[in-house]
Amino acid sequence: MAATAAGRVLTLCRQFQTGLRFSSALYIQQSTISLARLTHCALRLTPSSFVETHVGIATQRRSLHTSQSRMGLNEFFDLPENWGEPTVKSGAPWTAKQLRTKSNEDLHKLWYVLLKEKNMLLTIEQEAKRQRLSMPSPERLKKVERSMIRLDTVVKEREDAIRLLQTGQERARPGAWRRNIFGFTYWYKFKEFAIPWYMNQRYKRKRFFTPQFVNPFIRLRLEKHLREKIREKRAERSRQRKLMGKISKQSAKA
Repeated sequence: MAATAAGRVLTLCRQFQTGLRFSSALYIQQSTISLARLTHCALRLTPSSFVETHVGIATQRRSLHTSQSRMGLNEFFDLPENWGEPTVKSGAPWTAKQLRTKSNEDLHKLWYVLLKEKNMLLTIEQEAKRQRLSMPSPERLKKVERSMIRLDTVVKEREDAIRLLQTGQERARPGAWRRNIFGFTYWYKFKEFAIPWYMNQRYKRKRFFTPQFVNPFIRLRLEKHLREKIREKRAERSRQRKLMGKISKQSAKA
């Protein structure tokens, strides 16, 4: 029995070895055929097509462009020659008249220059707070903010002019003046819905009118507003009289 079991094991080992040799020979044959096909295709390619193929691949690789990093995180800090100085020289902020003479491309570039300068100044301000020191020339931050506000105003002016010329609309988003149930007039912005207005339950819940019984309360609200204005004017006049009395007494003593 032991000899029979050993013979069976030996037979299985020989069959496994034969199958392994056959599979390795088949793999080598398939690899040889694939290499021959690739060589044949490469020989069929002309030099011009070969160059065009490689140029196309190189172009695809160069399609992603990134700006070169020069100073890294040091761009968030001021120049080294300004470190420790109590004051730093700076120019005047950009005026709207100067910005209107610039092209859209120049305004786009200037916006990012001002944004970079603002980030740098905010970093300097935070570092000064951390060290409990005064920021050198803090007016620079206000100048940059004013320039950015004016630049944004000029861009909006151009957008409004183009929109008025093309569509005749005063606002970027179309809408209409409407009144709510409390009598307040406000600008309602139009929205796009996937269903008609008469099927839109959310839109139908809105009330764009003022009920008749609200009119007396509107009159009372206007009266209250006018009384507050009159009260503020009287308080201002009394404050001015007291101030003039103090000034006259001081001048009389002198």
